[in-house]
Amino acid sequence: MAVLHDIEGLKQILSGLDFPVGKDRIVEYAQEQGADRYLLSALQAMPPADYYQPDEVLRAVPTDELGGQQRDESDRAQQRRHHTKSGVSERAKDTGPVNPIEDELGENRGS
Repeated sequence: MAVLHDIEGLKQILSGLDFPVGKDRIVEYAQEQGADRYLLSALQAMPPADYYQPDEVLRAVPTDELGGQQRDESDRAQQRRHHTKSGVSERAKDTGPVNPIEDELGENRGS
């Protein structure tokens, strides 16, 4: 059995699960399928919930824990938009600059 890691390994694991499925079953199934420690750690960091489709799991997994795998800005932005940590306000999320001027100049000159 090959060791499964990164996003591709996670997709392979998710393709073998029957949905809806809970977090604990996802982690258990990943162990059975040979997921590496980084993938298991990322799955254990997911919010405890019932997931109804693979895309929900992919959004919930903190992919920065997958062994240092680099994510592009669009992946990080999507994860910020689908914020699921309870107890953290929307304002506490890192959403980045509000407009292109602030992004380029580092300040908001409109104020």
